[in-house]
Amino acid sequence: MTLARISSKILGSLNLPGVGRRLVFGIMIGVVAGLGAITFNLACATVSHWFMGAMAGYYPDQPAGEHDYFEAAETGLRLWALPLVAALGGLLSGLLVYWLAPDAGGHGTDSAIDAYHNKGGRIAARVPLVKILASALTIGSGGSGGREGPIAQIGAGFGAFLADRCKLSARDRRILLASGIGAGVGSIFHAPLAGALFAAEILYSEAEFESDALIPAAMATIVAYAVFSLHSGFDPLFATPDFEFNSLWELLPYTFLALLVTMAAGLFVSIFYATHGLFQVWRIHAAIKPMLGGLAAGALGLCCYSLLSNSDAVRALDVLSFGYGSLQSALLGQASIALLAVLAFGKMLTTSLSIGSGGSGGVFGPSMVIGGCLGGIVGLVGHDLFPDVVMHPGAYVAVGMAGFFAAVGNVPISTLVMVSEMTGNYHLLLPSLWVSALAFLLGRQWNIYRSQVPTRFDSPAHAHELNVDVLYGMRIKDICEDLDLTTIEQTTPIDEIVRIFSRTTQHYFPVMDSAGNMTGILSANDVRQVLDEREAGSVIIASDIANPEVVSVTPEDDLESALQRFVSLDVGVLPVVERENPRKLITMISRRSLIHAYNHARKGWQESRDLKKDGD
Repeated sequence: MTLARISSKILGSLNLPGVGRRLVFGIMIGVVAGLGAITFNLACATVSHWFMGAMAGYYPDQPAGEHDYFEAAETGLRLWALPLVAALGGLLSGLLVYWLAPDAGGHGTDSAIDAYHNKGGRIAARVPLVKILASALTIGSGGSGGREGPIAQIGAGFGAFLADRCKLSARDRRILLASGIGAGVGSIFHAPLAGALFAAEILYSEAEFESDALIPAAMATIVAYAVFSLHSGFDPLFATPDFEFNSLWELLPYTFLALLVTMAAGLFVSIFYATHGLFQVWRIHAAIKPMLGGLAAGALGLCCYSLLSNSDAVRALDVLSFGYGSLQSALLGQASIALLAVLAFGKMLTTSLSIGSGGSGGVFGPSMVIGGCLGGIVGLVGHDLFPDVVMHPGAYVAVGMAGFFAAVGNVPISTLVMVSEMTGNYHLLLPSLWVSALAFLLGRQWNIYRSQVPTRFDSPAHAHELNVDVLYGMRIKDICEDLDLTTIEQTTPIDEIVRIFSRTTQHYFPVMDSAGNMTGILSANDVRQVLDEREAGSVIIASDIANPEVVSVTPEDDLESALQRFVSLDVGVLPVVERENPRKLITMISRRSLIHAYNHARKGWQESRDLKKDGD
């Protein structure tokens, strides 16, 4: 019996409410995401050891919070082999993706976002498994990519699989998918709080959160982080000095940093999608494209190596693979301005070549390296010019990491929390928030995640909720019209009723007593049925055939409740009555007028939204 079937039986026996079920599922997703993070880390380390290490003699440095799984061999660096190794990894990755799961190519987070909005939260079960292998081959052989895309798709894929096997609704499936994204990212970056926020924030390009996913994602992320840390340790990913923010004057260089990372984010997105577009139109076999991208990325790594000398030359090779070793050095103030400049621009190009060509990997990790290097440049220059203001150049590395991805991915809140957790330093929250907010506001015209939508109202996943919100915000009194309404006295005989029907186009007639109170409602079908069945000479009056169970609305009712009554009764009109006296008729409202009012309101809402976008 599979894990999904076991969980379905357990949850069924517990009879938990919807929230309780999501929490239990969140814990299960966390376990799988944590194990997936361990598996993916081991896969990347294994490929890196045998490809870059054994074949090319290159062993990248690790951040302080991670350790080497294999002992480095005593071999010299074979630079000429790096492009060939990266090409081999790209070829194997491309063949794997092409044969087994085409959706596993590219940066996986964007695919998960697309599944949330446009595919009902569904991800093919084989995609996460192929993503692990394809990404390990791409990154472990020297392709530039991050870990968040593959691990996010692993967690999201299991969440979608679990929802399908347990026959959950599309809404629950999407929530579990988002929880899987957060669990994967939060575990592999040692950032559980940020993982939960990331899952709720990454879906939208505006300052919007998927609030329904926040608590289940938090549960999944905590469990995933605990599982992963049992294997890798509970230390932050990066070691940093005790950075502090002690002077408001520092906001000036931080403002300059915000402008720099915003412009660099626009450059990176432009290069990335221009490269992606070139490979898309290039008429060669799809499986070959990642090989050529890897070959070009490896060659670019050699170019970066040749630009510098001594130890900086070897560090410049961090434009390949993850590049976290040089980021760790920059945080400790052990990187030169020249090295940081080469890494920042080189990482843009190698990532675009590796992932834009169809290779598998994420873009969050490279963005951290690019933003950190740019922050390091500002920090070092600022320290040279204003040593009394910029006292900790490494602090600008951490803030640059947050600001750059806030502009690239439109996630200002989760990113600044993630950087704080990754570095174990929370004293930089104020400058990180300042830079992230500025970068987010200034960089809204570009986005690395093309599947993001601006807000919930723009998501097909929330289309029904938008309809409800628009109708719920309107009242019956807003659309009532003064009608020339024909009523029928309850003592009116059937022959007179027929004559009344023949003189009007009205189809429903309120039946009134002598005091002017409504006692029922009469339709043309009611009259027709009586005419077919009545006996000759029988005396039938309106009260005999009127329906006394009148479903009505009041002027204060919202249009959503009115629409529900129209649908449940399958009628064309409803009486509008006084709230204090439900038998006192005011007018009638038709289903057609309600739909017209909704369409008009929806059109006005869309026009105002378009004007707001144009103004922005």
